[in-house]
Amino acid sequence: MAVVTSIEKDDREIRALHPTRLPCKYMVSNHAGQRILQLNTYGSDTRQNPGKQSQTLQFDENAASDLFNLLKREYGFD
Repeated sequence: MAVVTSIEKDDREIRALHPTRLPCKYMVSNHAGQRILQLNTYGSDTRQNPGKQSQTLQFDENAASDLFNLLKREYGFD
């Protein structure tokens, strides 16, 4: 688990789509004077412990802004 502080484009191509589908939930809170976005993924139905929290990423304000801008750019969101 980690706090993401920046996001940069990787010039490599995605070779395959991952076969597993799973839910993701988010949380937003202030911690130590910083606004933090947290994304939590949960085990798929085929996992040994389905529905158990699996991975967590936290984004500080700069990384959240980077993510927002790249989603707008890459998907054409307004």
